[in-house]
Amino acid sequence: MFNNMRAVCFVVFLVIPVLGQEAVSIRVDASQSIGSFKPIYTYFGYDEPNYTYTRNGTKLIGELAALSSTSVYIRTHFLLASGDGTPGLKWGSTNAYTEDAAGRPIYDWRILDHIFDTYLYAGAKPFVEIGFMPQALSSKPEPYRPTWIPGAANKDYSSGWSYPPRDYAKWEELVYRWVRHSIEKYGQRQVESWYWEVWNEPDISYWHGTSEEYDKLYDYTAAAVKRALSSAKIGGPAVTGPSSASAAAFLRQFLEHCDHGTNFASGGVGAPLDFVSYHAKGHPSVVEGHVRMGIAKQAEDADRGFQIVHSFAKFRDLPIVLSESDPEGCAACSARVYPPNAYRNGTLYPVYTAVMLKSIFELADREHINVAGMLTWAFEFEDQPYFDGFRTLATNGVDKPVLNLFRMLGLMRGDRLKTESDSRISMQTVLDEGVRGDPYVDALAVARDHEISVLGWNYHDDDLPGPSARVRVTVTGLPRNAKRVLLRQYRIDETHSNSWTVWKRMGSPEQPSPEQYAALEAAGDLQQLNSPQWIAVQDAELRLDLTFPRQSVSLLQLSW
Repeated sequence: MFNNMRAVCFVVFLVIPVLGQEAVSIRVDASQSIGSFKPIYTYFGYDEPNYTYTRNGTKLIGELAALSSTSVYIRTHFLLASGDGTPGLKWGSTNAYTEDAAGRPIYDWRILDHIFDTYLYAGAKPFVEIGFMPQALSSKPEPYRPTWIPGAANKDYSSGWSYPPRDYAKWEELVYRWVRHSIEKYGQRQVESWYWEVWNEPDISYWHGTSEEYDKLYDYTAAAVKRALSSAKIGGPAVTGPSSASAAAFLRQFLEHCDHGTNFASGGVGAPLDFVSYHAKGHPSVVEGHVRMGIAKQAEDADRGFQIVHSFAKFRDLPIVLSESDPEGCAACSARVYPPNAYRNGTLYPVYTAVMLKSIFELADREHINVAGMLTWAFEFEDQPYFDGFRTLATNGVDKPVLNLFRMLGLMRGDRLKTESDSRISMQTVLDEGVRGDPYVDALAVARDHEISVLGWNYHDDDLPGPSARVRVTVTGLPRNAKRVLLRQYRIDETHSNSWTVWKRMGSPEQPSPEQYAALEAAGDLQQLNSPQWIAVQDAELRLDLTFPRQSVSLLQLSW
């Protein structure tokens, strides 16, 4: 009896892995375009503007600018805050505006110029967030500079810099002179290509005023920008995720004001609006000792905002920039203090972002929305421990796995192609519950002349070990003259394009030796899985049998 039971158990053990090894079929139709692959991924931002021109900050700006052949935009907080330019967590300053003893304005653009010079020298562009309030203009100037302590309540963080101006005319003149200075220094054509966004998250404690007072701030700011340069792009309101009823209400009232409200600055009807911005954030948690991502929340934020904008006939064709788009809401909250943020160093961050990118395209297509940007709020924190768990793209000059996703995306150009997968999870399921059942094995494909790029992944919300997926990628509709194609396969997984695992194998050194640092830098680069190879095409069709590890991203580039 006991021996028979052992035999039965043994048979069951053998059957389960075999069933689990059925290949996922991903099909790409090279003949069917479903829309352009707009470079919505080329937008980045961070709280601390004074990190921009530090040694590692300058290095990372150069790497971001080199990601793509199209423009990379960079957004920061505190560009008008008062102070001596000393950086801190969730703080920065430029001292652009002060007043003398008689209350006369003093303008000083030196630190602002240093920030923008760093961007432009590298080949990037400013996504100018117009804020926060200079101390001399704040309606509540004391206390002013905040202190941010990870893990603390930080209830007094939003201090004097977050208040409305005591004098809107002086605020308007400050913005006007800033735009005019930018034109004089960088040229009109350059400044015309920038975005000018009014404030940040005015629906929460970043703005100690009412929604009506924000509308007033917007009107005076837009008047200043347009007076300086009528062709400049002005927009907002950069609210938090519209899946929140309060954020949705703020966004809607702002669009109503721009559509038909009384303009506070001019007395006319409505306000100029060249783009709409709001934020989309996920919500990770810790479940039974492991991280579970909250992709449903971020998808819902994006979708609800799209619906609100689409409901305004006057604005439904405007570009929409998700001017913060992230797995959660606090870059300066390290995983040491906030365990749900432990996704940040490894491969879960890039694969999540890949899934979110395709989701945003799909949601925008569904609502017929002109999505222009999906801005990743992550940069680097100077003089912090290696891999300390902040939401960053690099740590002490060493690139993290997530940066390699953006390198992959920068290699993809052309039009999006119709792509199907046996393992696809419907957009409605992602919105309702995320990826909590079977893993999400899918791809995003684009094509241009003589080249197809397929970005594939094996994703699950739960950060747990899981089996690799056997995947058959079939590309149909290839040109008849494409008899052989060259395959290059790039990979982000535990052993490729992953400085984090290399650092851990070194013993997690707090101060890597020069040899170790060089090895970490090399591990932070985007790596190919194997050597390029030529693949035969038969009847305009190509088949590739591959393996996608759990929580990995692959880029397949086919050229002929």
